[in-house]
Amino acid sequence: MSKVMLEVRELTTKYITRFGEDVYAVDHVSLKVEEGKSLGIAGESGCGKSTLALSLMGYYFPPLHYMSGDIIIDGKNISGMNPDDIRKSVLGTEISYIPQSAMNALNPTQKIIHFIEDVIHAHDEYVPPAEVYDLAKGFFESVGLSADVLQKYSVELSGGMKQRTVIAVSSILFPKVLIADEPSSALDVTSQKMVIKMLKYLMEKKLIKSMIFITHELPLLYNVTDDIMVMYAGQIVEKGTADEVVFDPLHPYAKGLMGSIIVPEDGLRGVELTSIPGVPPNLKKPPTGCRFAERCKYVRPECQSSSVPLRDIGGGRAYRCILSEKELRETYAKETKKNVR
Repeated sequence: MSKVMLEVRELTTKYITRFGEDVYAVDHVSLKVEEGKSLGIAGESGCGKSTLALSLMGYYFPPLHYMSGDIIIDGKNISGMNPDDIRKSVLGTEISYIPQSAMNALNPTQKIIHFIEDVIHAHDEYVPPAEVYDLAKGFFESVGLSADVLQKYSVELSGGMKQRTVIAVSSILFPKVLIADEPSSALDVTSQKMVIKMLKYLMEKKLIKSMIFITHELPLLYNVTDDIMVMYAGQIVEKGTADEVVFDPLHPYAKGLMGSIIVPEDGLRGVELTSIPGVPPNLKKPPTGCRFAERCKYVRPECQSSSVPLRDIGGGRAYRCILSEKELRETYAKETKKNVR
């Protein structure tokens, strides 16, 4: 059995608005990522994906606050650690983060080598500049980036080059868990392929030990990750292998996401595109029952009366719905048969 690099148990975090309102953006989330594996997290905007990514690093800044749960990286529980200790001994080495809109994450007044100096000196302030440069040069060249980039400013780089540079800076201390938050968004197709190729290379060469890849595009996750977790309104609604979630989704929301793909992957062509009606619930006052109930066409009265637990059906597969696996499959089969007619 592979070693677990990241284990999260019932993690709950919230935002507190300036009016004192609580917004539970991550609500009792549990997950595992094994060494050499990658986990994809999918869901529409506002479902809690990026908040989960920030929460996993254990480094909280208002208005985001830790409430409960455990974050265990390679056997070390970082929940509740002092922020200074996390910055010095966790961020960059145990877990690292590629931020959303990473192309705008680089200060245009500093050369790239200065960002790397900051990362390394946060852990060891006595590393001399020459040693930092040699380390950076070797790492950049190993991932297909020219050492010339180190002496450039971010404004001298293209969008794709900026993104790959941010990935390199985030990975330079060989983190055990790398979180990539929408790393291919706002890029052209060629640049996207280069970014994905770079992330796969980091995994293959074991420069990073595991990865979490966040996006709203399920088909993209199918080509990048081993397992997929679907989030909705701060909760996990489905998880399983990439094949299971993409080609055989169980939860109605995951099913709806796959049905609304604009450019389906091979094997899904010919499927009539659909949309998910309505909008996600207000997390300041989340509904008592199933959070997807108001948008679900299979809703029953009991869906709205009590909370719905995550149903584990074995083999790492789970979904959050009152309907059994058999009931869901029969419902989907009848619907498909009706559409064919």
